[in-house]
Amino acid sequence: MYTGYNAYDRPIAQRRVTRVQDANTAWYAQEPHWILIEDLLQGTYGMRRKHRRYLPQEPRELDESYDNRLARSVCPPFYQRLERMLAGMLTRKPVRLDDTADIIREQLFDVDLQGNDLNVWTYETTRKMVRYGHVGVLVDAPADGGRPYWVSYTPRQILGWRAEQQEGRQVLTQLRLAEMVTVPDGDFGEKTVEQIRVLMPGEFQLHQKQDNGDFEIIDEGRTSLSEIPFSVAYAQRHGFMESRPPLEDIAELNLKAYQVQSDLDNQLHISAVPMLAFYGFPSAAEEVSAGPGEAIAFPVDGRAEYIEPAGRSFDYQFRRLEQLALQINELGLSAVLGQKLSAETAEAKRIDRSQGDSTMMVIAQNVQDMIDNCLQFHAQYIGNNTSAGSSYVNRDFLGTRLEPQEIQSLLQLYTAGTITQETLLRELAEGDVLGDDFNVDEELEATANAGLDLQPAGLGNRPLSGPDDLDGTEETQEARA
Repeated sequence: MYTGYNAYDRPIAQRRVTRVQDANTAWYAQEPHWILIEDLLQGTYGMRRKHRRYLPQEPRELDESYDNRLARSVCPPFYQRLERMLAGMLTRKPVRLDDTADIIREQLFDVDLQGNDLNVWTYETTRKMVRYGHVGVLVDAPADGGRPYWVSYTPRQILGWRAEQQEGRQVLTQLRLAEMVTVPDGDFGEKTVEQIRVLMPGEFQLHQKQDNGDFEIIDEGRTSLSEIPFSVAYAQRHGFMESRPPLEDIAELNLKAYQVQSDLDNQLHISAVPMLAFYGFPSAAEEVSAGPGEAIAFPVDGRAEYIEPAGRSFDYQFRRLEQLALQINELGLSAVLGQKLSAETAEAKRIDRSQGDSTMMVIAQNVQDMIDNCLQFHAQYIGNNTSAGSSYVNRDFLGTRLEPQEIQSLLQLYTAGTITQETLLRELAEGDVLGDDFNVDEELEATANAGLDLQPAGLGNRPLSGPDDLDGTEETQEARA
């Protein structure tokens, strides 16, 4: 029988892993933190399917009454919206690549061989990272020398690993990844089959589930890289390949909102129609009905009136729902602006200080490091000393546009020769003045090729100070002046 106690009482002991499909101890310890979030992502339908797990049946509540209450209960999508919002803030501006070879740039327009470019892929990968606490990316390539591609794996799919210290860092020596592949079934059908990918430095194995439930090796071979091309990004790290969902507290509040909303809706449904009460009728009287075409004969002291609740308890529940929504909103905002948002008093000071300790800043840096590692693996597959370059992931989550006076100040600094044209353009681009598609390097190259003078306008008004400013003719000096 289900109870709230035995459902959450789950002691974590060292697990003995004997089969390729067995998850390790760290996976087993993390898994309870994923369940609620995964169910919330399925929306109202997914929460109703779990019925009594998330919406308890009250004592003496009939099954039919509970089923009716469950059918009327709707789960508000707080968590889903917040997860999408945070991932969207991170990819509000495209990922910038610096010194990356043209062949890699072209291939990143379809980075996963599923039609997704680097920015769309980063958005979806960040959602998984926020959802579970970390995410892993495998850079793979066909054995026949085909182009590399990137595949992201959630912690639920990372069943086990082995690692050792090499040159001061943790290096994977074995990795087991769970996959679902679609294979033909008969002449026209298809079916989904479980598959375990086992990776070792320089080699791989594919274990596929058979009809009898056992996993058998269907493919194995060597890889062109001497290490496992797998990179991990953490949102809330607890250890190597271990984490906790950073929005787990918001998921719990979302569940609470679902339960309170269900109680309120049920009470409103029951009390929405006032009850007709008769006073002075003998208890042995026949059943009485009332309607617009009927009349009732009352005794001398008899009367009838409608009874309805005062509604004060409803106000308390409405306030509770508003409080939950406010808590969720504040927690989501603190993930963007920092955990100290409510403790500070000055608005500018809050925002400035929060940039160093907010969850989103940590996520942005980790995603950027992960992309840099994947670029390195990608370049190693291609070979020929291909330049991997580096990436830059957006950190301007709020999209603050430069004010006119700030733009004017930058122009004055450029005119005075204090900053270069490149610095000016980068500041304007970061300040949402030049648009997301503006490329500073291309603009500098275009203006140089057009023969435009890249020196600040105010430079010509300053006195000549060295031999480089002279070209040997008095006329030229006068012309410059």
